Amino acid sequence: MKKLLLSFLLVSTGLLLGCEGPVGPQGIPGPEGIPGPQGAPGVNVVSTVFDIDGSFNAQNEYQIFFDFPPEEIEVFETDAVLVYRLWDEIEDPGGPIPVWRMLPQTVFMPQGLMQYNFDHSFLDVSIFIDAQFNRATLGADWTQNQTFRVVIVPADFARNGRAGAVDFSDYEAVKKHFGINESTIKKYKARRD
Repeated sequence: MKKLLLSFLLVSTGLLLGCEGPVGPQGIPGPEGIPGPQGAPGVNVVSTVFDIDGSFNAQNEYQIFFDFPPEEIEVFETDAVLVYRLWDEIEDPGGPIPVWRMLPQTVFMPQGLMQYNFDHSFLDVSIFIDAQFNRATLGADWTQNQTFRVVIVPADFARNGRAGAVDFSDYEAVKKHFGINESTIKKYKARRD
């Protein structure tokens, strides 16, 4: 009985191994230096960058606005709008080096928490201060003559899977990735400050 079962298993295995299916697709070339197929054309990402200067006070409810000028700045509903606050300037023999921090940015104050934040549409951006305390107690270095850098990233950039290629919280990485030329950045005043 054991010989019969063993013979049956050997014949079954031989039949199964002898079966052949349809031929699969051609594999990719090996490392012999043969170039692969040409990829799909890329998207040229051109981001828009500009600065907004403004001051926060009780009259503007600690909120400044900027309308995107349609003749200069085109923003689509699907574009990403990033906002950075000029946090500090480091003294350097070649001139001050700006330090930018991405919003929202929370600060632990003696009175409690304070946060710079923003919202936007494809028409404008609004930057505001939220706090757990009376904002009138904030010093002028937190409210007056503030500079914000706005970077508009086209939606095609994220849609094509390239958003993971840059750390948006690091302005210097964003500047390098998009080839931002600091000398061409326009400065605007906030609409309401």
